[in-house]
Amino acid sequence: MCCDQQIPMEVAFNGPYKLYTRLGNKLDVHEIADFEPEAFATLATTPPAIHRYGGSMAKRVQGLCQYIVSEYGGDTEAIWTRDKPSGAEVLRRLKALPGFGEQKAKIFLALLGKQLGVTPYGWRKAAEGYGPANTRKSVADVVSADTLAEVRAYKKAAKAAAKGNG
Repeated sequence: MCCDQQIPMEVAFNGPYKLYTRLGNKLDVHEIADFEPEAFATLATTPPAIHRYGGSMAKRVQGLCQYIVSEYGGDTEAIWTRDKPSGAEVLRRLKALPGFGEQKAKIFLALLGKQLGVTPYGWRKAAEGYGPANTRKSVADVVSADTLAEVRAYKKAAKAAAKGNG
């Protein structure tokens, strides 16, 4: 989710795989957090880069990993499991992540619920418009080429409506 901005979602979600292969077929938040920043930027920007803005995204990814190590001991799942949080609390924790605003946090919460079975009490309500079943608004709803096309159509229509109202 960190890389999901200003590029097609399938490109964004391929960024971690690029890091995975470059880090010896593993992704470890401790390793990324401790990586020498310039070396990590080189790793992230080596063609094919992890993102259109590989240098900036390297800083974001490393900062996110450093936050997860600092706040959660490197246990990413603790964001949605520590102390059995409600959906509203998971949303608050996601919004606290570096680079995660309101919308990205709601989409991530919906993704956790719809795709990964992470369903704390009230998660659909906390995710607001991204939470209902059978919507086609975000990556949380993409499970096939058809649903990807439906999400893209929704986003295109939403952009057109926003332009018409602006």
